[in-house]
Amino acid sequence: MSKPALLNVALIAANIGSAELEFAVKKVHVLDVMKKGPTDYVTEVDRKVEDIVFEEIKKYYPEDNFLGEESGHEVNNSDTTWVLDPIDGTTNFIHGIPHFSVSIGLCKDGVPIIGVIYDPFKNELFCAEKGKGALMNEKRIRVANCNSINSAVFGMGIPYSKKNHSGEYIETLRTLMDSRCGSIRRLGSAALDLAYVASGRLDGFWEFNLNSWDIAAGSIIVLEAGGWVSDLQNSEDYLRSGNILAANLNLHKDVVDKLRKHLV
Repeated sequence: MSKPALLNVALIAANIGSAELEFAVKKVHVLDVMKKGPTDYVTEVDRKVEDIVFEEIKKYYPEDNFLGEESGHEVNNSDTTWVLDPIDGTTNFIHGIPHFSVSIGLCKDGVPIIGVIYDPFKNELFCAEKGKGALMNEKRIRVANCNSINSAVFGMGIPYSKKNHSGEYIETLRTLMDSRCGSIRRLGSAALDLAYVASGRLDGFWEFNLNSWDIAAGSIIVLEAGGWVSDLQNSEDYLRSGNILAANLNLHKDVVDKLRKHLV
């Protein structure tokens, strides 16, 4: 019997994980919440969602590699790796802010080829497969056609400490503000920020020091929606560096040119 398509497996797994999140939202005030950093939390739900998502995928593709925020890297000598953030936007989730998601990416030889991001609160499912375009709730999406920093709305993330490039971040923020960008938003979920760039809700997004599970899914969705993704040195090595800039092609070039002296 043939295996189901990779994207279908990712969609099934995302729905199962999101169902657990929807249930957990009702009892978030009694969760066993543990600090693992100054403002970075892990909950029993993170671990449970990660377990059930990977368990579902392994029913069909047990020979692949698996990389999860909570469980680390399971290497099975495959060129294909499933990359999972069980709750992207954990702090939002814990505090009852309705903006978080399950993010599942699939990389082949280190390059994202499938992405699924599901927001259970808004019931929005973003997905893409390399060469096949990007969708939100089964409708085709495209990046915005904004070509000017002056009218662009950017999403971004704020580093937590000096070691996370806070100085460079302040300089990039100042540069874009001095360039009179349209507006800047800090929403608290890098995966959803990238999905919003892909769907045209945000014109661009940048952040430093992310992990591959934060951006693997979102990056392929942006690319398949007609956008461009790089690190802040305009290299495609963003999964390794964790520094990312996403926008449409023209706006991306303009932002890189503006930020070049502050790139990390």
